[in-house]
Amino acid sequence: MSRLDSKVALITGAASGLGRAIAARFVAEGAQVVMTDLPSSAGASVAAHTGSVFLEQDVTSEQHWQGVMDQIRDRFGKLHVLVNNAGIVGSLYCSTPENISLDTWRAVQRVNVEGTLLGCRSVIPLMRTSGGGSIINMSSIAAVLPAPETAAYAASKAAVRNLTTSVAIYCAKDGSKIRCNSIHPGTCLTDMVRSAAEALAKTRCNTVSEVLEEMRSQIPIGEFIEPEDVADAAVFLASEESRRVTGVALFVDGGETCA
Repeated sequence: MSRLDSKVALITGAASGLGRAIAARFVAEGAQVVMTDLPSSAGASVAAHTGSVFLEQDVTSEQHWQGVMDQIRDRFGKLHVLVNNAGIVGSLYCSTPENISLDTWRAVQRVNVEGTLLGCRSVIPLMRTSGGGSIINMSSIAAVLPAPETAAYAASKAAVRNLTTSVAIYCAKDGSKIRCNSIHPGTCLTDMVRSAAEALAKTRCNTVSEVLEEMRSQIPIGEFIEPEDVADAAVFLASEESRRVTGVALFVDGGETCA
């Protein structure tokens, strides 16, 4: 038996990066996966490749969340796992504490914090009637480390961490059998990180290779985190192996936060 047999899972921001890796791994472990993202041909292509269902969704929209939940309820009648993965970094050209624009700050908080809140709020009723489940919120090592060049992103991921504990205790006390945990990836070579490296190279007058090497040198284990490493952590938190685990921050960072 696979680790996620008979489970229905919803993964946001799943057309690329960590979300795509998690979707593929969940399907391989036997889950029925609904993946969502903003409108693009990539989402449908990834869904077809992984054997998932793709729905277009803006995670900042209450109406979109309601629509996604209605479709999951109609198609499957149940939901066991939510991975709140959708997120943005914001502009690296105006995200220091001194010069960040209020528009950038608000945009990052809206997607990363409000989108995560809407996800948690939206799935709890269906998860409860499904007999319980697992909410997995994607945070970051930036939640606990200074990030002067991406202040809005770091603050949003710290908020996600705290929100996770609040949801965990709420659901633990109400008897819903819903667990809520956060994953905190370290420096992972996704398109988002490569784009960040390109932006930092321009602002520092370095090459992209130099920026990436600087990032890699800060990881004690000596290697970048791979999307599959994060997917492994998500499978554990989604499975019954973690049935007594809630409110936990799981760091997948090669020791970076410890150092």
